[in-house]
Amino acid sequence: MVTHPGKGLHGQAVEELGRRIIRGDYPPGSVVDPVRFETELGVSKTVVREAMRVLASKGLLESKQKRGTTIRPRADWNLLDSDLLRWQGSSAPTDGFLEDLAEVRAIVEPAGARLAAARRTPSDLDAMRQALEAMAAAGTDADAMVEADLAFHRALLDAAHNELLSRMEVVIEAGLRVRDRIVHGAQHFSDSIPVHQELLDAVEAGDPDAAVAAVASLLAQASDDLAALRAGEEHDDNVTDTLPKETP
Repeated sequence: MVTHPGKGLHGQAVEELGRRIIRGDYPPGSVVDPVRFETELGVSKTVVREAMRVLASKGLLESKQKRGTTIRPRADWNLLDSDLLRWQGSSAPTDGFLEDLAEVRAIVEPAGARLAAARRTPSDLDAMRQALEAMAAAGTDADAMVEADLAFHRALLDAAHNELLSRMEVVIEAGLRVRDRIVHGAQHFSDSIPVHQELLDAVEAGDPDAAVAAVASLLAQASDDLAALRAGEEHDDNVTDTLPKETP
């Protein structure tokens, strides 16, 4: 079984089966065989049963008499579940998934920034400053940059002091983590610290309009970075395709 550090057998089984379902190894409506999972994952019947119970709670599976356990239609999946969001973005996220995340960020973050500018506290500003300092200190360390970026946006939503809005961090985090992993992992991206600084300055100054404008600039930069990276990859693929083939 593919192992996931920091998780017990039960957690690893949930991770592995969840990822398989999300990426389409078992299409909706198909019957899943617990005995097959026991063999493939090398775990006990109890571990598989508990893993399937967790996945059922996330809307991925359902069990019925005479039909057994089947994969539920995608429309029934709890797509805002933090695990589902992470699984969708952990391997090769589809264009549709990335576009959906970008649209949600464009709806949530400007509203969060506007409220943050009106409601931020000294501790909120400290959290944003610390995250920005961590971004600057990360340098070319992609993992450190990703974590610092996540911390900044989490602090921004928390500064809005709206419990429901803060819970949207699971979607924002999923979008950021996927985008940052792709862009920062490529080691060539725009310097996002200045626009994050603009956002912090606007929130600190209590200027909602400036905060919204800074978020718009930040989201546009993120979109441009991702588009540029994809264009470069397509160019590389095209060049590879046109290279003369070696004769045997």
